[in-house]
Amino acid sequence: MTAMADHTTDGFRLSMLLNDSRYRSLTIQIIAFLLFVLGVWWLLNNALTNLAAQGQTFSFRFLGQAAGYDINQRLIEYNSQMSHARAAAVGILNTLLVAFLGCITATVLGVLAGILRLSPNWLVAKLMSVYVEVFRNIPVLIVILTIYAVMTELAPPPNAFRGEDAAASMILWDSVAVTNRGVYVPKPIWGPGSGVVVATFLASILGVVLFGRYARARLFATGQTLPTFRIQLAILVLPALLVFFALGRPIGLEAPELRGFNFAGGLHLRGPLIALWFALSIYTAAFIAENVRAGIQAVSRGQSEAAFSLGLSPARTMRLVVLPQAMRVIVPPLISHYLNLTKNSSLAIAVGYMDLTATTRITLNQTGRAIEAILLMMAFYLAISLSISAFMNWYNARIRLKER
Repeated sequence: MTAMADHTTDGFRLSMLLNDSRYRSLTIQIIAFLLFVLGVWWLLNNALTNLAAQGQTFSFRFLGQAAGYDINQRLIEYNSQMSHARAAAVGILNTLLVAFLGCITATVLGVLAGILRLSPNWLVAKLMSVYVEVFRNIPVLIVILTIYAVMTELAPPPNAFRGEDAAASMILWDSVAVTNRGVYVPKPIWGPGSGVVVATFLASILGVVLFGRYARARLFATGQTLPTFRIQLAILVLPALLVFFALGRPIGLEAPELRGFNFAGGLHLRGPLIALWFALSIYTAAFIAENVRAGIQAVSRGQSEAAFSLGLSPARTMRLVVLPQAMRVIVPPLISHYLNLTKNSSLAIAVGYMDLTATTRITLNQTGRAIEAILLMMAFYLAISLSISAFMNWYNARIRLKER
């Protein structure tokens, strides 16, 4: 009788656990996770077995071998005798450079286009509408190839800058040269004490942010406005300039000069980098502009009218009232656009820009390590995408409206 009672009690407890939604959902999740692990293990084991049958092994030792190929656009020192790992690092930095420049430029252009699309000026609004509709409906690869073709076909060659009656001339006080081989810009020369100037400038940026918060808090508390733009500009520029001249101008500029058949000195921004950067920025900005427009229109018109009744200018109303509320609509899709821009940078191979995809492809062709090379590339794009998502989600949590 005791055994039967215990069996009945155990069955009752098991029935209770199965009927409890908490334990049932946990059990399903554990089973699903185990099935996923088994599936991954089966795929890896199958791949390793097939490699062993072909006399190959799964190894990343090829990363230490000499790469044997050159990379024209690079941020760190590199030559063909360095390892595949070094070449991959150059490709990663090139990808991050395009992604960073593209995200910044696309955000600025997208915000401006989104605001101007709501302009009361009919011509400006229609021009922005045409821009958005055109670039949203053209494949980004075509935009990249078009800009690259314009640079290589229409820009003058370096020899066009030679002579007194030169067919082309440099711009910005003879400091920038736009050629069919790329753009040549001044290069900073860092002398003793330049680190102090840079640190002062970074501290000034922090001061601009802190003053902006103070001015906003004062406006909300007392209704008194401050000339924030002029004060913030002074905070940003004056301290760094004073330190710059006090230390004897430790930072100089090396302007490009025409020597022989090409320009020498300065920084050489090659055509593939310029084409990829501009194309990704212009293309992504068209989507960001629509998000900005939707976010602004999601804010009640009464908010703007209330701000105008308090004496705020249209610019202050947009910056202090409308945009902070619109950000809750703008930021979530902005994350996807940043991720798409970063992944679309892999199209750099179409114009010869040596990003991670290009360096990995050459490494794969030389070593035959297809699985290892592809896994490394996938791991990088996954890591950078998760990093962007984490940062933007943190920013979204910071700016979201606080409920009372």
